[in-house]
Amino acid sequence: MQKTSMRISNDGKRTERRRNRTEAAPLAEISTDRDEALGRARGFGAAGLRTTLSWQIARTLFRIGFAGSLAVFAGRLIEDAALDVIALAGALACLALSTCAGVFADLAAASAEDHVVNRMRTALQDTLSLMSPVRIRTKPAGALVAGLQRYPGALAGLVISHSAAKSMLAIAPLLAAVAVAVVSWQAALMLFLAVPIMIVFFVLLGGVVRSRAEAQEKAFGRLAAQFSDRIRTLPTILANHALLREHGKIEQRMTLYADSTMAVLKVAFLNAGIIDFFSAIAIAVLAVFLGLSHLGLLHIPGFSGLALWQSLFILIIAAEFFTPFRRYAEQYHVKAEGQAAARELDWYFDESGEATTDAGNADTRPFAVAGTFDAADLPRSGLIAISGPSGSGKSTLLRMLAGIETPPPDFKPLPQVTADGCDWISTDIYVPAGTLAEAIAWNRGNPERSPLQAAAAHVGLLDERLLPGGLDARIAEGGDNLSGGQRMRVGIARIMLSGGVVLADEPTAKLDPRTAKLVRQVLTDMAKRRLIIVATHDERLIEAASRHHVLRSPSQAGQAVAA
Repeated sequence: MQKTSMRISNDGKRTERRRNRTEAAPLAEISTDRDEALGRARGFGAAGLRTTLSWQIARTLFRIGFAGSLAVFAGRLIEDAALDVIALAGALACLALSTCAGVFADLAAASAEDHVVNRMRTALQDTLSLMSPVRIRTKPAGALVAGLQRYPGALAGLVISHSAAKSMLAIAPLLAAVAVAVVSWQAALMLFLAVPIMIVFFVLLGGVVRSRAEAQEKAFGRLAAQFSDRIRTLPTILANHALLREHGKIEQRMTLYADSTMAVLKVAFLNAGIIDFFSAIAIAVLAVFLGLSHLGLLHIPGFSGLALWQSLFILIIAAEFFTPFRRYAEQYHVKAEGQAAARELDWYFDESGEATTDAGNADTRPFAVAGTFDAADLPRSGLIAISGPSGSGKSTLLRMLAGIETPPPDFKPLPQVTADGCDWISTDIYVPAGTLAEAIAWNRGNPERSPLQAAAAHVGLLDERLLPGGLDARIAEGGDNLSGGQRMRVGIARIMLSGGVVLADEPTAKLDPRTAKLVRQVLTDMAKRRLIIVATHDERLIEAASRHHVLRSPSQAGQAVAA
């Protein structure tokens, strides 16, 4: 079992980090943690975004060069029936260069997003390792998985792909308009007249996409939480023949998530369709004005008297002028999903929420101990039993003794734990994939095989017919192929390899009588040499204890009697 000293060290780092952050931000009351995740992601992706933008700007310039060369080649071919080899070579060269620049831009964007995802996942894992277990338990397991797997990718899309599209929305049309203005500033002005209409639709549809993306993320979170819960309780579901009913519930959640996803995509596609519609109208108007001017039916300054290649150049560049708007519209749902993911990820980096949780623990004691209970007065060895009704705070008391949870001001962790750490055992201890020897030796350093053999034999793990192979028996990840009794005996074998304080949470719960007797015997024997504190309902284990404390809920009047 993992040494609690590591947990105490992490708590200290978390406190130090909060203090340093406060000192570094004297205007903290003005700032907020709300954009913490988005700010981190932007910092991780800044260099990649600059590289992506550089290649996209280069692609736009090469496309403008391609449009000019193609217009000159086509104009001379139509008007003079001359094949301009230089213009054709320039068009082909610019086309090839623009294609290469586009490929490099896409590769740079993909690499930058991958970098942001990896850095964000590392930051999330570091934050979780420093986070109070009390705060972690407020988040469903499925939501935690989504936070590590789905949300970093959505956030990376926001800070790279969407940010690049947003920047190009200002840069590329301006470059195209400057190129058109060289030929006709009136045509460039007409292109700009279509921009306000598109902006209006961006604003109108943006709120709809944002709200639907938030609903999509919430639906995904509920689906992930429900799926994780059903996987965890699958044996119970199968035992009660409720598989079809639970399958229907999961299917209903999946349908809701699919519907919410389609709702986002419908609005996004509608937005892109509107952009295409108005850009097509603007280009068509330009084409009509230029065509009528060439036929001599219309005389408009800036359109009349143009050479054919100039008119062709304006029409080709007009399409390039509206391309960034179309790309930005295609990325609009990415923006909405990324913003929703950022709001979900802010929970991980929200120090104020953790401080509130810690303060809530410190203000009220979630248990009432009969008589006097001072961790500093506990003996160096012996079996201490803590009992009480369910919900009276037995497990909370153990976690506070271990320093895992923040205790009230008048309650301090065990000095031995603070100095040397401790071993924690329960029926839900972590068991890594590998062999039985590796499961017992987990977080024990590199013990020799003989102590592992002795510990496993002492708790009866080598005699298991359902776990053949001795120390080489294969263990599934999380100990999925172990029973509750086998898992508990793995924990007991672990503590036999160390000599520190043992904190045991319901060590005999859900065990068969034979295994429970074995656990009681091992704990009683080890209590002669070390301090063992157990939270239990087991009357026989309580009778074997050298000291017994009874807990009551704080809402109950009076105090329990300490034996």
